[in-house]
Amino acid sequence: MDAEQSRRRYDSLRRTTQAMETRAEIARAARRLFDTKGWAETTVREVAREAGVSVPTVYAAYGNKVGLTRAVADSADLAADAAQMVAELEAAAADPERQLAAMAAYDRRLFERAGDVILLIRDGSRNEPELATTYSDGRKRGDETRIQVFSSWPPGTLRTGLDLQTAVDVYAAICNIDVYTTLSTERGWTPDRIEEWWGQALARELLSRT
Repeated sequence: MDAEQSRRRYDSLRRTTQAMETRAEIARAARRLFDTKGWAETTVREVAREAGVSVPTVYAAYGNKVGLTRAVADSADLAADAAQMVAELEAAAADPERQLAAMAAYDRRLFERAGDVILLIRDGSRNEPELATTYSDGRKRGDETRIQVFSSWPPGTLRTGLDLQTAVDVYAAICNIDVYTTLSTERGWTPDRIEEWWGQALARELLSRT
């Protein structure tokens, strides 16, 4: 195979990679502007300028500003490394306490690396129905993970009197962005300390000790 044939062979892969890099840069630019200016005050034109691309390129990649916000939300999930949580859940399949610790570790990573995105989407959802949907979808994904994990435990694992939905509610009351922000910002806790306390509190509140 000569050099020209070799180049043509990888043209498609090169174009795909370049397109992914462009989408990622647009999402990063949107996140920077959302953080500094707020969602409502940021325009697609400004995102394009910040990313160094044309306005049509932004629309082709994400459709509109709500689409950009969904991309930023997806990048938040990726930043928290859901694959690591899944691997840890599988490794601790016979140990509910370790599984709770794995979920708490994921939430710590999510809030530590992308708490600004979560707050932006939540705050914007009060006035923007499409952002409300994005925020609600994220909450539902979290609940679905907890339901799947808790449902896999043997009968009697949950504390007496706790049904599945209540257990999910208790988890959400303990591990959430507001608790993380209060402890890290107002109380000076480190992320490590928050994660450790979450693991202990979840085990204490959710698991049977008999």
